[in-house]
Order: sequence, then C-alpha cells, then structure tokens
Amino acid sequence: MNNLHHVVTVYGSMKRPVRFRDFPRFMLRRWYLFLPVFVIWGFAFLRLFVDPTPRIPLLFNWTPSLPYRVALMRPVGKELHKSDLIVFAFAGEAKRLYPGLNGQPFFKIVRGVPGDTVSVEGRKVFINDESVGIAKTHTFDRRPLTTIREQVIPDDHYYVQGTGPDSFDSRYRESGLVDIHQVLGVVIPIF
Repeated sequence: MNNLHHVVTVYGSMKRPVRFRDFPRFMLRRWYLFLPVFVIWGFAFLRLFVDPTPRIPLLFNWTPSLPYRVALMRPVGKELHKSDLIVFAFAGEAKRLYPGLNGQPFFKIVRGVPGDTVSVEGRKVFINDESVGIAKTHTFDRRPLTTIREQVIPDDHYYVQGTGPDSFDSRYRESGLVDIHQVLGVVIPIF
C-alpha cells in the first residue's frame, strides 16, 4: 500500500501534457529553439521555389557527384582550367523534361576546355583521346539518355563531369557543355 501511495503522489505532481491549442504559447516561450528551424526552412523554401542561385560563398554538396561536402565559392576569373571545381546554373536540354532542373546549381569538375576534342565510341566518352567515362543508357526513372555529340569544344564552353558513374553531366546531350555565363563560381573544397 505504501508503494501505491508513492506512485499516486509522484504521478499526481506531474504537469499536465501540453495540448495542441497551447502549442503556440509553448513556442513563444521557447522561441530560441524554434527560430533556427524556421530560418533553415525559410532558406530551403526560397532555394526550391523562388531562386536556386547560391547567395553565400559557403556551399554544401549532398549528392555523390563529388567527394566534397563543404566548400567555399569564389568569383570566376576570365577563364576556367582543367580540374577546376565549379558551380553552374543548369541550362541543358533536360530542363524541358524536368522543369525543376532549370537554373539549379550543379557542382562539377572541368574536364574539357575550349579547343579540346570530344569523341564517343559506343557509350565511352573521350576528351583528346583520354577516356573520361561511360554514359549510361537511361535515367533512374527509365528515360533514355543520349551521349554527347562528337565535337571540338567551342570558345566559352566547358565539358564538366562529376566523379561518380551516376553523375548527370556533359557525357549526356541532355546536360551538354556549360557556357561560361552559366558558371556561378569556382569552388575551393573544405572537406
């Protein structure tokens, strides 16, 4: 009987649970906990639905296309060089099939510069006779992919590529070469 009395006393002294109608007041009292969440949600909303262009020089890469997760972005100089890491606004043919891609920032490595020769043998893509990757036949949602056409890379255009085999990059006509005007900045990896 003593144990039962102790249990009733302990549970009887507990605060009542917070009801849904009391939640706004709870949030106001603890605003410092909720403010960072709303700020992050606000930036995500703006990035997804208003303007995808990065506005701060600190970038986060959540995709496996490059092995870096955090990087700094600096302005583009007069030209890019092979092995430069860049962020560019997507403007390839795939934006017709996937409207959400239009203007989205892509994080890739420059593999070909103006004057380099792009050649294709089957699904293998070469830059100046050096193999740079194999193009897949279909996207994840089973839409066909076409390899980039053979060409000499024109002035102010660049062949870009991710490090993963599933990267959507210049190997595909649907992505294409990147115009210098699409480039948002050169990336310096942090880790």
